[in-house]
Amino acid sequence: MGSMLFSPYRLRGLELPNRIMVGPMGQYSARDGCLGAWHLMHLGSMAISGAGLVVIEATAVNPEGRLSPRDPGLWNDEQEAALAPILAFCREFGGARIGMQITHSGRKGSVSVAWEHQRVIPVEQGGWVPRAPSPIPYPRRTPPLVLDEDGMDGLVRDFVATTRRADRLGIELLEIHSAHGYLLHNFLSPLTNQRGDAYGGSRENRMRFPLAVFDAVRSAWPAHKPLGVRISAVDWVDGGWSLDDSLAYAAALKARGCDYVTASSGGAVPEQKIAAAPGYQVPFAEAIRRATGICTVAVGLITEPRQAEDILAGGRADLVGLARRMLYDPRWPWHAAVELGEEFFYPKQYERAHPSMQSGDFLRPSRAA
Repeated sequence: MGSMLFSPYRLRGLELPNRIMVGPMGQYSARDGCLGAWHLMHLGSMAISGAGLVVIEATAVNPEGRLSPRDPGLWNDEQEAALAPILAFCREFGGARIGMQITHSGRKGSVSVAWEHQRVIPVEQGGWVPRAPSPIPYPRRTPPLVLDEDGMDGLVRDFVATTRRADRLGIELLEIHSAHGYLLHNFLSPLTNQRGDAYGGSRENRMRFPLAVFDAVRSAWPAHKPLGVRISAVDWVDGGWSLDDSLAYAAALKARGCDYVTASSGGAVPEQKIAAAPGYQVPFAEAIRRATGICTVAVGLITEPRQAEDILAGGRADLVGLARRMLYDPRWPWHAAVELGEEFFYPKQYERAHPSMQSGDFLRPSRAA
């Protein structure tokens, strides 16, 4: 039998050639929300990596939805046009399917890029006022504007507009970012949502707006294309969002047509106490999968091929997501395939790097897809 890691997997009308997902990773290199030369290199490299799926980094649905001024967006024609040639390159030379994560940064927004330590950018210096469900600022950041129902309705429209642009571009899979202390997670967590209306208080009320966003995106996204949600399965703080909450949220998402859940964690508040270790978030993916039956993506310090294979073979998740490991080793899927005795995708330009070609027989037919 072949490995689980290199077995195909189908989500609606999309068949992935294997179960390796390159997770969305912020590059802080966009200009006015437009992707450029860096992203051509970065996404192109990921597309030829041998992974089955590459998900474009968190892409804001409006200007205030960015975390930093260098984040990508997909709210105007210029951004849509800038992404098109990058996608064309990935499709021509890559073997991966291409997805996109769409987001709003919530109360964390208007900060500098990661390597500038995410310092607050005041409005008078080109920043903006973040949006949030409650007037609770993220520590040492700009106090947010509290969303009223008109503001929430406008955000739903923005998510739908970005969804339609992604479809026009031929994006094959969409993921809604509902984790890591960004807007939809702000609504979910009792640590950041202290509203007294229908969108706060009980778990059902706190889930109301994130589920409304999901419903609107699902309606706008073609029925044959998969739609997933990234969640923070726990807040890692007493009194915060819990795994039981995530089980309820995942069940509600599945009932509405969600195709998968990426089970990450944390990000709501800096007081979190995360017990990080290899595969430390895999139990969240496993618990959600077993309780709800929804497809899950396991993430978090998955670094070794046998580790990834064991997660899948043990029924703990359906896909594995790699992020920083892929930055460190963009050919990780090639190396994993060799270790597990599997064939793998590689472009014809690189066929001489295949282990079978090391004898110098460069006239051997290519195995590239």
